[in-house]
Amino acid sequence: MDTEPPRSQPIQAILFDLDGTLVDTAPDLAQALNRLREEEGLSPLPYALIRDQVSNGGNALIQLGFGLTPDHPDQPRLRQRLLDLYAQAPAQYSQVFPGLDQLLLELERQPLPWGIVTNKPRFYTELVLRGLKLHPQVVVCPEDLGVSKPDPAPLLFAARQLAVAPEACVYIGDHQRDIEAGKRAGMRTLTAGFGYIPRDENPQHWQSDFIAETAAALVHWLQPRLADELAFAFG
Repeated sequence: MDTEPPRSQPIQAILFDLDGTLVDTAPDLAQALNRLREEEGLSPLPYALIRDQVSNGGNALIQLGFGLTPDHPDQPRLRQRLLDLYAQAPAQYSQVFPGLDQLLLELERQPLPWGIVTNKPRFYTELVLRGLKLHPQVVVCPEDLGVSKPDPAPLLFAARQLAVAPEACVYIGDHQRDIEAGKRAGMRTLTAGFGYIPRDENPQHWQSDFIAETAAALVHWLQPRLADELAFAFG
């Protein structure tokens, strides 16, 4: 499905990417990578360097941390150890991006359905959600359909689970694949400019409906477009 949603239709559901959009998970992933480097006799990497690669997954972090591509014989061992270390503390330093916790409370008060569509495996996704006490109405992970974003199928599946038409949903993400998936699903799209966007990428090229540099800007864009307008002042 590759359609443009009618812009006059109110938004009836909000779908988020997880890492770098709804939750700042980079601190715990950076902690795990640097613990692994310490085990391998290496010094820690700067946090900012790791943050740029978080959205690209475990393979990218191993390549960053050790210079190993997925076809290197040592890569699978190091990647699995990274995931094991991450699973020990997936929500120690992670948190919902400031301001979005207030948005979630208001969505639940309305009520207006919200969910998560992520390329993060379900095991680690659920660890994060439990650790942060988040309760989305739908969570879609790669295992559910056997495909990942930028394929639009996970977003369309989430919309069906919420019983909301795709054109009445907005998908919020911090990666080009998020925006591509949302547009292909016929949803409105919003770029989380505060997320894990590498310095050499220009999200203007992704052609989302809006780039929100802050959570406040995100809410300001959403308010007039929601089926039940958010009835609170976002400070």
